[in-house]
Amino acid sequence: MFRSRSKDEQAATPRVAASSKQPRDPQAPKGRPTPKRAVAQSQRRTVAATPANRKEAAKRAREARRAELARQREALASGDERHLPARDKGPVRRFARDFIDSRFCVAEFFLPLAVIILILSMLPSMQVKNASLLLWMGVIVMIVIDSIGIGVRLRKQLAARFPDQPRRGAVAYALMRSLQMRRLRLPKPQVKRGERP
Repeated sequence: MFRSRSKDEQAATPRVAASSKQPRDPQAPKGRPTPKRAVAQSQRRTVAATPANRKEAAKRAREARRAELARQREALASGDERHLPARDKGPVRRFARDFIDSRFCVAEFFLPLAVIILILSMLPSMQVKNASLLLWMGVIVMIVIDSIGIGVRLRKQLAARFPDQPRRGAVAYALMRSLQMRRLRLPKPQVKRGERP
């Protein structure tokens, strides 16, 4: 264990160590080139910009999230594509929005009609209650038929205009938009009624 090694073993060891190391550039004794001043300064800035503790990191993350949400709210009001949420981005979704916004849909009148039907159903007259029930069924049937028609037409238009782009979820997105009243829709409508996208 503590005996000295033979000369052959000592001579073999440095050769193995020398062959395992890669040749180094004589002008870069550190094994890497010295970074340029601009690169070194930018690295120092990023190190300085990192938060000192978890509280500071959480505070910065909250501020960044708040700023992003503010940009998204402005984009939803103005229709700016750059800052829209991911579900509203892209030409396919924009076309689906314009397709719905350019026409009257039965579904957009669902909320006001539901309030009227609810008021009618609370009246004491039995005939009015029966009429409100029939009106309720009629509204639901009209919404379903209108939504099926819109879905079929939109699917055809999307296939014709965007054959090579992913269209998954665009029809459901448009139908959900049709359930909202026009002035409450976000992103705000960019086309007038009757104007074809």
